[in-house]
Amino acid sequence: MKFALLAGSAALAAAFALGSTPALAQDEEGPLQVKVLATAVLPDGKIKRVNTDIVGLPAATQTEANDNVVPTVAIEYFFSDNFSVETICCMTQHDVDAVAGLPAGAELVSDAKVIPATFTAKFHFDLGGIKPYVGAGPTYFIWINENPGAATIPLGVTRFKMSNELGIALQAGADIPINDQGMSVSLDAKKYFVDTTAQWFAGNTLAIETVHKVDPWVLSAGLAMRF
Repeated sequence: MKFALLAGSAALAAAFALGSTPALAQDEEGPLQVKVLATAVLPDGKIKRVNTDIVGLPAATQTEANDNVVPTVAIEYFFSDNFSVETICCMTQHDVDAVAGLPAGAELVSDAKVIPATFTAKFHFDLGGIKPYVGAGPTYFIWINENPGAATIPLGVTRFKMSNELGIALQAGADIPINDQGMSVSLDAKKYFVDTTAQWFAGNTLAIETVHKVDPWVLSAGLAMRF
């Protein structure tokens, strides 16, 4: 439902922009652009590998992470009309639940918050009223305040940890000018490729260690202002 609302908002914004006065352009565009966005974060969460298991998980155990919608801010610097570098500021929270092997919906990870520190280099195309772009760059996922899920507490789990990891992000989108003062509608899609190692401890003993595919789609829509 959250994703549907975001997609609907994006479609309305794009329709408004495309229906407005064509070929809006600034005589002089500044190098800095700031975007305020609504962002849907759609992670995977699948187990790729089990490294340690002293509790005897069922062989078919599989997991997934829940989706979330959060506000984000993007800051972009243009070195030329066609080349820029962008970073984003956001934090999103996710649970990880069992979908196979264990009872469906069993919570294994609770309220794990991630900061996706990301920089992308972007190449822009000018199609008149629409300015599409593509980009790519490194990302570093920083996990904070992650907790063992409710289903693991009866097993004696007392502590949980997810590893911070380096990955890459691919990006595509478009900025659609809506006036001659530097304001645009921004539509953006990123695909991240990054894993994390999850560890459940019983006291000081490592009980379970699994490697998970995070790999979220990150879909954003909002307003941009160039100075």
